[in-house]
Amino acid sequence: MSRFTLPRDIYFGENALEELKNLKGKKAVVVVGGGSMKKFGFLEKVESYLKEAGMEVKLLEGVEPDPSVETVMKGAQLMRDFEPDWIVAMGGGSPIDAAKAMWIFYEYPDFTFEQAVVPFGLPELRQKAKFVAISSTSGTGTEVTAFSVITDYKAKIKYPLADFNITPDVAIVDPALAQTMPPKLVSYTGMDAITHAIEAYVATARSSYSDPLAIKAVVMIKDYLVRSYNGDVEARAEMHDAQCLAGMAFSNALLGIVHSMAHKTGAVFHIPHGCANAIYLPYVIQFNRKTSEARFADIARAVGLPGSTNAMLTDSLIEMIRDLNKAMNIPLTLKDYGITEEDFNANLDSISKNALTDACTGSNPRPVDFEQMKKVFQCTFTGKDVNF
Repeated sequence: MSRFTLPRDIYFGENALEELKNLKGKKAVVVVGGGSMKKFGFLEKVESYLKEAGMEVKLLEGVEPDPSVETVMKGAQLMRDFEPDWIVAMGGGSPIDAAKAMWIFYEYPDFTFEQAVVPFGLPELRQKAKFVAISSTSGTGTEVTAFSVITDYKAKIKYPLADFNITPDVAIVDPALAQTMPPKLVSYTGMDAITHAIEAYVATARSSYSDPLAIKAVVMIKDYLVRSYNGDVEARAEMHDAQCLAGMAFSNALLGIVHSMAHKTGAVFHIPHGCANAIYLPYVIQFNRKTSEARFADIARAVGLPGSTNAMLTDSLIEMIRDLNKAMNIPLTLKDYGITEEDFNANLDSISKNALTDACTGSNPRPVDFEQMKKVFQCTFTGKDVNF
């Protein structure tokens, strides 16, 4: 038996944010990041709508990019003190992911982070609060997913928390928020989204329910990402929906080693997550084509790429990813990103070992061992094709 889980309600389109007026509850904590939501007036709107719904509101501001275990635990303590019945997280992946993790420790104070990182091992949530996620970036899909990524800076490791319990109850996908993104963020989050869709389409837990979402997301991203990067308002709105479709797909189909590698190098080399995915994706497609070439060819056909065989179509898909990177000034290798050979070699064994044990590795379509993981990393550093 398989499972397919989404938020109970997804509100999308113009003025979707106003749905907050209709929530039923007494208290809400609003979790936000570095200040852009306040700068552009969206935080004030959220507070106003929640108060219009009759709720007392408390803000938890300043969640950092790549949120830490310490931030999560401080936020959970604030929630235990305030006792909200709604947690409202707004922003990119970082504040929403942090709020998901805070939710766990708000409801279960004695639960440990070591327990939380065990995939699909969380206790039943919604004992104290429900969860609203409002996305401001067009990439992570976390507003509809069963995942949260938290960084342990002492160990220099990003940990994906995975459990259907942390799928939000309500997702709000309002295109107005996406219009505030600077071009670099558009590029990184957009490449994160296409990675979600492509990995979901070949992942071991894929299904007839997730496949159409993944394919549609890739088609939309190919059509709209570069236009969105160049500031097209309509394309920004389309990308906001496309990344949400990709999120629905991968939350149920799971992911693969692009994300394993990105998680384990993000904290070591400080590569933004979407940028890391963009760099790794072509090399991982080359690695996974031994088991999944027909599936990659399906994607290539859906977006109208040239090729008369599965191998040719897969080559076209790889080239399309590289062309997207080039169009948005994303490096094609780790070396081009600025990582030195000395730093790379010093960390190669540890990042390979940690990527191998990442929660996303188990759903990669081709099994991978330590030596293979090292070789994929090495190819991604130098730009050499993965041909093993």
